[in-house]
Amino acid sequence: MSFSLEEKFDKMKNVRDQVLHLKESPLYEYRVQNKYFPVVGEGSLVAHIMFIGEAPGKNEAETARPFCGKSGKVLDEMLESISLNRSDVYITNIVKDRPPENRDPSPEEIKIYAPFLDEQIDIIQPKVIATLGRFSMEYIFNRFNLSDKLGTIGDLHGKEFKIDTYFGSVVIIPLYHPAVTLYNGSNKDTLVQDFQVLKKYIQYL
Repeated sequence: MSFSLEEKFDKMKNVRDQVLHLKESPLYEYRVQNKYFPVVGEGSLVAHIMFIGEAPGKNEAETARPFCGKSGKVLDEMLESISLNRSDVYITNIVKDRPPENRDPSPEEIKIYAPFLDEQIDIIQPKVIATLGRFSMEYIFNRFNLSDKLGTIGDLHGKEFKIDTYFGSVVIIPLYHPAVTLYNGSNKDTLVQDFQVLKKYIQYL
């Protein structure tokens, strides 16, 4: 089933409202205490390329925008390298609230927020899902019955995996999280090369 832009907007607003009031989340009180925002997602609701990260950091939780800190600058640079703007794609995370101290999301947190990500995928109906980091890679591979293909992100980054969904075929491309370039500058060249794989799919835009 496809949705009109108005329907997509209403459905995404409903996702936002549900996340905003997700009191059963183990991260809810931490969000309230720090006056943070949930970070639901940003970009085009008719995007053909969807980026999925892991969880928001401090900058993101303060602004309600995904990838707006140092990692976001790297992501913007990668998008520019293949002549894409943020407005052309949709960017989100599995976990919609910031874990304390930017720690990795826990299995419990992924489980409670994953249904919202699933709904966002159904709303966007992308042609390409680019995962950013190992947590989103593992979740998406398991979600779309690719668990037999799972390996380390070091083995799988930049590779293409085609799946069939009710809304058509989708290509899943695991990518390193942009933060890896902040810890090790040599990873930047790898990320640039991997983003070139996305170039062939820009024809969908």
